[in-house]
Amino acid sequence: MEARAAGLPAVTLAYERSGAGEPLLMVHGLGLSRRTWDAVVPYLRGRREVIAIDLPGFGLSPDWPAGLRQDLPTTARVLGAAFTALGIERPHVAGHSLGGLVALGLGQAGLVRSVTALTPAGFWNDAERRYAFAVLATARRISLTVPDGAAEWLSTTAAGHAILAGMLYADPTACPPGAVRACLRSLRESVGFDATLRAGRTHGLFSGQIPGVPITIVWGTADRILLPRQAQRATAVLPQARLIWLPGCGHVPMNDAPELVANVILQATEPDTAVPRAGRSR
Repeated sequence: MEARAAGLPAVTLAYERSGAGEPLLMVHGLGLSRRTWDAVVPYLRGRREVIAIDLPGFGLSPDWPAGLRQDLPTTARVLGAAFTALGIERPHVAGHSLGGLVALGLGQAGLVRSVTALTPAGFWNDAERRYAFAVLATARRISLTVPDGAAEWLSTTAAGHAILAGMLYADPTACPPGAVRACLRSLRESVGFDATLRAGRTHGLFSGQIPGVPITIVWGTADRILLPRQAQRATAVLPQARLIWLPGCGHVPMNDAPELVANVILQATEPDTAVPRAGRSR
């Protein structure tokens, strides 16, 4: 589809739409694609109309048009235009990592009914950001330098599996070899990776409040990329948010516990969801 926001060039977005119920937009993280939700969607589509998108420069979506600024307000405007193209108004949104930050931006713009942010980016200190970016940049370099055949072989060895799956799963031994290869392929094909990483160096990626929108912050207790202590900063910025911990889950909890993640999203997107205060429960 083409998203045409007023005053901006058209942006082409790849997406998949399935299920029935209130609309739910699913937004992936850096270097990933809408495929990152594949294990979760089957648990959702019986109760929600699920719309999983590829952000510009990821998955099957072309990169941002030349000269278009890659910041949160612009992304919110583009996705708001995408809602118009899809014929939906104020969907729920669930986002992971970069997508969690995008979801919060959509909430701040008043474009969504509720926000579920899984390990949202942007609540780091400088040292934590440098660490996370170094991990992601290393994974990107591996994806660009390791041929498919070598990646397939590495994914079947104990050491290679631990290295390649460590960013995907809390327990790398639970990661199927095919998931490792799919992640490397997604990273390699992410033409928007480098520019998005550069844009992420901006201080204060998210600030301000999100009035009138139910917010759920979700964090894996075993996240090795965006460390769990960042959850407390997120709820300090957004004190009306509900904080849910996912015990034993890593940075991509959709891999570790897809049914649990789906249940959290379903609960957070109930039509009569209240706006509870942040809590601490493990």
